[in-house]
Amino acid sequence: MSPVSSPASHGHSPLRTVQVLGGGNAGSSAHVRSLSAGLVARGVRVLVCAPAEADHAYDFTGAGAEHVPVPRSSDPVSVAALRAACANADLVHAHGLHASFRAALALGGRHTPLVVTWHNHAHAEGARAHLLRVLERRVVKAATVVLGTTSELVDRARRRGARDARLAAIAVPGPRTGYEDPERPCSKVRAELGATGRPLLIAVGVLDRHRGHELLLDAARAWCHRDPVPLLVIAGEGPLRTVLQRRIEDEELPVRLIGRRDDVGELLAAADLALLPDTPEARSVLAQEALHAGVPLVAARTGGIPELVGDAAELVPHRNAAAFGAAVARLLDDPERRELLREKGTRQAATWPTEDETVAQVLSVYDELTQPQPPA
Repeated sequence: MSPVSSPASHGHSPLRTVQVLGGGNAGSSAHVRSLSAGLVARGVRVLVCAPAEADHAYDFTGAGAEHVPVPRSSDPVSVAALRAACANADLVHAHGLHASFRAALALGGRHTPLVVTWHNHAHAEGARAHLLRVLERRVVKAATVVLGTTSELVDRARRRGARDARLAAIAVPGPRTGYEDPERPCSKVRAELGATGRPLLIAVGVLDRHRGHELLLDAARAWCHRDPVPLLVIAGEGPLRTVLQRRIEDEELPVRLIGRRDDVGELLAAADLALLPDTPEARSVLAQEALHAGVPLVAARTGGIPELVGDAAELVPHRNAAAFGAAVARLLDDPERRELLREKGTRQAATWPTEDETVAQVLSVYDELTQPQPPA
């Protein structure tokens, strides 16, 4: 662990922080888990307010933090529970727009510093777009500092009136499982998935309308008649599962839905390509894991993806199934291009912040906001 300046001591007692999480996407949840572990290791007290299922999935208590179950809701009972949890905090750090709004409500009338991290690009249309702008303005007005995970989010926060908006250093946490398990080699994973002797394509994400899985099924038609036929495996659960499964069966698509998995690292290691048709995450966890694992990535050119991957992935127009399918087919026919993307991916991943650097930046912000300033 690299030495960093730490606000571990606040006066004569450890700094007390509350991390507020809405239980949303994998990126923010994994970040809070990683951040909690780093803060605790540096002597900071961390209390995580998040839905109970988020602690079950990400084990904040295992990272040394306390956990208070708070539903992902802005109703008076949930806000009161959050207000009580923040009562003795020296600083509150909220992750995501809705968590930040609830934290602002809970801290109303207090002078506790509020740090807000925006992880995602929120989108809405019509009347909901107006409500979204109002919500964003309310949050940035309440926040002492806004951290954006991409330059676009930092600019957005400034347009909404943020007093202090900065680019956040966000590291992808270590893989959830090892990429090389000697007891379960890639050939065995491929056999278990039914991909022996054929290309294996992997997509990961909640099965909802924001992840582009329906576009993937459209794109799969581009490789249905290849020999051998590639197999697309989609890991994840969600409300669209029944709709997707019906399409797979009705259209006889070479696609398998395998549900939520805890072995994403092993799935990626066994894959020929990773596919990211869409994402609400500003810094996609799958994109980062794919490049770290040396797996060529085909991704839609949307949100923070171009800034994240640079030229280390095959980027295609957003919401264009034909272009996505064609890009996959081209890569499968071009082993030299796949090898080049592996090399570029490894170099690109090396430029991303480490977990230590991420914690160091957050600690410097906390120190700035909580330590007494010397007289001018």
